[in-house]
Parts: sequence; structure tokens; C-alpha cells
Amino acid sequence: MDDIDRKILNIIQTGFPVTEAPYEVIGEKVGVPEDEAFERVKALYDGKIIRRIGASFDSRGIGWTSTLCAMKVPKEHIEDVAKIVSAYPGVTHNYERNHEYNLWFTFIAPDLAAVEKGLKEIGDKSGFGPVRNMPMIKKFKIKVDFKFKEKKEGAAQ
Repeated sequence: MDDIDRKILNIIQTGFPVTEAPYEVIGEKVGVPEDEAFERVKALYDGKIIRRIGASFDSRGIGWTSTLCAMKVPKEHIEDVAKIVSAYPGVTHNYERNHEYNLWFTFIAPDLAAVEKGLKEIGDKSGFGPVRNMPMIKKFKIKVDFKFKEKKEGAAQ
């Protein structure tokens, strides 16, 4: 990553331009043409520096429900089960944990019945159900932005 990539990351974490030409806006802010801004973001995504670009919504605020879920999956099946989990549009992300319940994910749906239906399907399809459903009782939301500092001239990248 160079300084332009760092500047782009600082912009898009919480200030992705909602406009017809977002990469033009990003490019103007960092001093590069629109197509270069797009290619840089694509390279950061392809290089797995960026995991996802998308909106974040307060599911309760739009009348939906969300829950944290966990599954017990044998290590040798974790990738296959993670693919099944990720195929559901209500799953925002999943991750492996060093725990008896080793595959965790969040699930968002219009209502509790849709959550329960989706979790049962995941358990049935994977063969490692039931999925543990842990709905939020109290909201603790920590917002994290990573501030990427520009390198000083002559400093190692």
C-alpha cells in the first residue's frame, strides 16, 4: 500500500460517497483520476485488504431482527459449512473461533420466524445443527475506524 491507498481507505471506511460517480469523488479527494481510484479499491479488495464494501443498517431501526449465531463444526468441515452459511442473504459475515462453538455468524431477517427458519435450514443443510441462536438483549456497539497514516518520505513501506 502506498499513501494514496491509505488515503482511500481512510475515506471509504465511513465516508463512502453516495453519488452516481463515487470513485470520481474519491479520486478528487486523493488526487487521482476516477478510473485509478476504482482500480486501487479493486486491488485492495482483490488483495484482501478490504473484505466488503456495503452499507450497514440498524436492523431494529428498519423493523428487522438480528441475532448472533454459533455452531459446533468439526475442523475438517468448517470451510464447507461456512460456504453454506455465507450463501444466506441474511448473513452479514461469519468467522471461526477457537471454542467448542467454533463457527459464529450474524443473521438478519424481517422477523423472528424468518430467522428461525433460516437457522433450521442452515443446520439441516450442513448436518451440524442445531444452530445456537443468541439474540441481542442489550446493544453494545463499538464503532471502529482504522486511521492509516501516510509514510514519511524515505520510510520503509
